[in-house]
Amino acid sequence: MAEDSIQRETGQAFMPKFDANGLLSAVVVNAATREILMVAFMDEEAIAATQCTGLAHFHSRSRGKLWQKGESSGNVLKVREILVDCDQDALVLMCEPAGPTCHTGATSCFYRRLEDGVLQPVKT
Repeated sequence: MAEDSIQRETGQAFMPKFDANGLLSAVVVNAATREILMVAFMDEEAIAATQCTGLAHFHSRSRGKLWQKGESSGNVLKVREILVDCDQDALVLMCEPAGPTCHTGATSCFYRRLEDGVLQPVKT
């Protein structure tokens, strides 16, 4: 195993492993309820902005730029904890949402489930 891999998996240094596009996956979870709220992508700039402000920032693949969740709606995500997976290519952001997370107005972006090939609403 290469030295970087050993350090990445067992060390204390934060060494994010970005993909070829400079991104890694971020799963946003409600810190109080443990409900999965959304999945987005982060680059180095988004991680730095999130750590600096305490509010979730992501990289918009469609716009090709940094965005703060809730910058226009006010439904920001206050980051309480950032969990890093074993090879540092994915993060879990434990957050306190200030309102609905999904742009549709739903609490979570995961408001439907696939059942027998058909999308059905998730019962709350």
